[in-house]
Amino acid sequence: MILSLDPTSTLPADATAGTLVGRVWRPELGGPSVVVIRADGVFDISRSYPTVRDLCEAPDPAAAVAGAHADRFADLAALLGNTEDARDPNKPFLLAPIDLQAIKAAGVTFAISLLERVIEEQARGAPERAVQARADVEKALGGAVEKIKPGSPQAMELKKLLQEKGLWSQYLEVGIGPDAEIFTKAPPMAAVGTGAAIGVLKSSTWNNPEPEVVVVVNSRGEIVGATLGNDVNLRDLEGRSALLLGKSKDNNASTAIGPFIRLFDQTFSLDDVRRTRVALTVKGADGFVLDGSSDLGKISRDPADLVAQMIGPHHQYPDGAVLFLGTMFAPVKDRDAPGMGFTHHAGDVVTIAADTLGALTNVVTTCDQAPPWTFGTAQLMRNLAKRALL
Repeated sequence: MILSLDPTSTLPADATAGTLVGRVWRPELGGPSVVVIRADGVFDISRSYPTVRDLCEAPDPAAAVAGAHADRFADLAALLGNTEDARDPNKPFLLAPIDLQAIKAAGVTFAISLLERVIEEQARGAPERAVQARADVEKALGGAVEKIKPGSPQAMELKKLLQEKGLWSQYLEVGIGPDAEIFTKAPPMAAVGTGAAIGVLKSSTWNNPEPEVVVVVNSRGEIVGATLGNDVNLRDLEGRSALLLGKSKDNNASTAIGPFIRLFDQTFSLDDVRRTRVALTVKGADGFVLDGSSDLGKISRDPADLVAQMIGPHHQYPDGAVLFLGTMFAPVKDRDAPGMGFTHHAGDVVTIAADTLGALTNVVTTCDQAPPWTFGTAQLMRNLAKRALL
């Protein structure tokens, strides 16, 4: 399927009313530029802030954008038109809107996703066993998890009960216990942006998108903005063993972030993040359509609490970090055969959208077929130095 990106479908509902920043590959410069999206075009602010990391370290990033040296170099519609999968490498196109930040993710932060992780474990990564496992787990829990605050005395009582029933698992530990699951999703610079191919392992037979809000955090632990992300999940690998999390999560083109970072300003705050509803649509070349959503208002752990577990006196990130907040979406709609649930096909178009953050759209392929990751931190530093931006 061919992507068709345009400002109306990509921008937030209030268009450019907020402070939207991103990164654009500029072939004439041989590297990326930090940009701000405004009503009258796309403006390069790299002369003031050569990296998104530098911008996020400013005391007030949104105010810093307003005062930055800005050179208009592109029309947004034209830029998006060349960000599609059939892009011309000789023209500018959008990248993931982060650069040097660590890419982290929180797992099992919603009750429904907690249940699906337990089901994966019970099914041992085999989709045909998931229906019975789901029935067994839901019967045992009886909806109790959704009302439980992680780490509370009530949660510990539920833990004891489940242990007695033989249903305790490592997923329940991080779902209702005091410690959140925080893992490294991908190395810095490895994420792909909107319009790019997104990859699943060729060997995976049970996988799905994970639509999430991604918060942007500076080195001081301050949340300065948010964007959207696809934390691609290989259910068969992780279901076989939680120790396969790294192989399941960190692969070529397996992390999508974008389309832009919306910085906190008078139009957008952490409270708006807390109210975000993320919509998901998967459209296959076979005519299959999957719709879903994730309501951040139902998250079990507050975004600020998750960030505090990621960064602080116990762990520093001098270049900042981004954190996927998790999802309540877990697809159970059968695609290929009854009882087999959902799994991706090559060519699936995945769109993750939120009114305040816009839309992130990618086409599914296998990791070995997606363009290889070749431009890392060393190349970025050399390019910025060559452009006299360092």
